[in-house]
Amino acid sequence: MSLSGRLFCAAVQCSLALTLPLCVVAQDGQPPVPRIPEIVVKVNEVIVPVVVRNAQGESVGTLTQEDFQVFDNGKLQTLTGFSLIDRAGETNSAVSPASTNDTSPVAAQSPSDVQRSVVFVFDDLNMSSGELTRAKQAVSKLFETSLPPSDMAAVASTSGSNSGLTRDHIKLQQAIRNLKAQTTYHINSLDCPNIDYYQADLILNKGDGAALAAAISDAMICAGLPDGHEAEALQLAQQAARRAVDMGEQDFRSNLDFLRLVINTIGELPGQRILILISPGFLTFSEEAMKLKAQLLEIASKANVTINAIDVRGLYSTDLEASSAGGNPGATANKTMYRQKSASLKGSVMAELTNGTGGIYFHDSNALGSGVDSLFSGPKYLYLLTFSIDKVRPNGMYHSLKIKVKPKKLTVEARSGYVAGN
Repeated sequence: MSLSGRLFCAAVQCSLALTLPLCVVAQDGQPPVPRIPEIVVKVNEVIVPVVVRNAQGESVGTLTQEDFQVFDNGKLQTLTGFSLIDRAGETNSAVSPASTNDTSPVAAQSPSDVQRSVVFVFDDLNMSSGELTRAKQAVSKLFETSLPPSDMAAVASTSGSNSGLTRDHIKLQQAIRNLKAQTTYHINSLDCPNIDYYQADLILNKGDGAALAAAISDAMICAGLPDGHEAEALQLAQQAARRAVDMGEQDFRSNLDFLRLVINTIGELPGQRILILISPGFLTFSEEAMKLKAQLLEIASKANVTINAIDVRGLYSTDLEASSAGGNPGATANKTMYRQKSASLKGSVMAELTNGTGGIYFHDSNALGSGVDSLFSGPKYLYLLTFSIDKVRPNGMYHSLKIKVKPKKLTVEARSGYVAGN
């Protein structure tokens, strides 16, 4: 990461770390909020939050430990802990040893006593001005109608702004009004050739000849090079690919580091802990990004933080006008293909983070208002499964996870992996 990138990330982290905890101490003279019980897990165990849904999309809370199977890199694991959380009343029992038959939960709060700590994270580094405007309107309306007095909320952005945790609706709405779209990770439409992180990764890291040929063809057109100057076009394509890879890597690092900092902070807060990510998504397909996501999910699981996400793109289009490819139909087709694949992958990070923490991912809809409302609570039922990794080498390698349930016609949402020795 460049020096400017490191300084930017440090400034963002400092802003959040200094502000959120200070605003939890005194909340308008209200009494302290009871903390929900912490999840107790041994060091060499992995927690897997799981949401199971029926054909109607409703979360199911009637399954037992025997209904689940966990596979680590394809190998069936023995569960060492099993727990069910009923979020309607926030019945949250610590993960108990699977070898015991004691299923009595920790004394639950009544629904009327349940309180939440919610942080809205606006990815203003990746949103366009139009996307941010729509997101601001949807969340601002939520504060007018749906935020109970017992809840505490904060508005933060990946560029570093932060309202602090508060019950003051006016302060929250002002923080939303102050948000502005940044251009830090936006592709420069004037770049020649104009390629994004996905295509650049194919060129530099995957050795994809078709992606390189498409970039060379694009460079010939945008630079106005005559036949016989392919070497110059190749140099332009390689330079553009390097810029795109550097920017894409800095994008996922700064975003995932910021989210991890938010999770570490709200993991100490009272009540149900919810992080709502509002973003168009960003690319996280590299091995480094996969490890960062796995580490983030591990922290969220242990802190009992739910991540919900909304894709602000709604129903988006990746089609290009012929003018953007110099009037060349072939170049237009290539650009459209790579943009379609890139756009699809950008949403994957939100699906992974929500699935891995028992959250909700709202996407492919322009009804952002109803989407924000649905994210404010999350699924009613959440299972917590644990298994031992005592015999797994702590070598920093990524392990893929697959969760199965025995009842048919049920779907499973869960984290996709973890890092050994994390």
